[in-house]
Amino acid sequence: MSANSSGGHRTPDLTGRVALVAGATRGAGRAIAVELARAGATVYATGRSSRAGRSEIDRPETIEETGELMTAAGGDGHALRVDHLEPDEVRDLVARIDAEHGRLDVLVNDIFGGDRYAQFGTTLWEHDLPGGLRMLRMGIDTHAITSHFALPLLIRRPGGLVIEMTDGTEEYNVAYRKHVGFYYDLVKAAVRRMTTAQAYELAPHGAAAIAVTPGWLRSENMLDAFGVTEQNWRDALERVPHFAISESPTFVGRAIAALAADPEATRWNDQVVSSGQLAQVYGFTDVDGSRPDCWRYVVEVQDPDLPANTDGYR
Repeated sequence: MSANSSGGHRTPDLTGRVALVAGATRGAGRAIAVELARAGATVYATGRSSRAGRSEIDRPETIEETGELMTAAGGDGHALRVDHLEPDEVRDLVARIDAEHGRLDVLVNDIFGGDRYAQFGTTLWEHDLPGGLRMLRMGIDTHAITSHFALPLLIRRPGGLVIEMTDGTEEYNVAYRKHVGFYYDLVKAAVRRMTTAQAYELAPHGAAAIAVTPGWLRSENMLDAFGVTEQNWRDALERVPHFAISESPTFVGRAIAALAADPEATRWNDQVVSSGQLAQVYGFTDVDGSRPDCWRYVVEVQDPDLPANTDGYR
């Protein structure tokens, strides 16, 4: 391990490993791609938004910027425009990885963007139907298509790792998340089930599938919604006090890098783990040196409507 990251964080060594981060234009996916590249992996980062044109998400971040961040981190990264709803594009992507490296060690299924269509607080019959169905395609079909083509390459060698990115711990998502509604809740429930299915089918090949959730993520979209930046995000606490438990995307990026470097990562097979939980096991920190444990905080402080207080939670 090398101390080549800020705050004394020690970066794992993933030299010689090959990773595909599907859905890496922004947010958690971007940070995961950067941290895997920083750790020495060859990373293929994909997304639909590029300098040639925005996706339907209509945000300014581009996949090319992710590529530049991987390079700035000292990594070997390939930033590619790929629509993971298009089987031919995904097939060609995996064929390229095979031709260039003959292996795939880590697959991160982070494609979503369906929150573009979310109508939180509405019932199933009130929610826009085309938007809801589009959300299901973006959050479920993309993962299935990507795994379909990528897993035959991943299982060529034992030790392969599939990370299904989700939102919420298993315990938290058991109950229907009425505030996010039918379609969003269904996507996250499906991701959990996809993790279970892949865990079962990968186990005979010495590979594992794990679902990982960040906490309250300070994504670009979230920062914009609160009118702050990563540098002054605490200015939002006066209006949204519980935002104090939030975490940078780098935190979950470091979580994935730690998992990828763990020779015993199969111990997490078919589990849902959070960035905060993994930080306690692997010892990494967020960029400010803290270890926010968001989902425990949500259950014990935020949901019971107690005053915001992160003491003991970061």
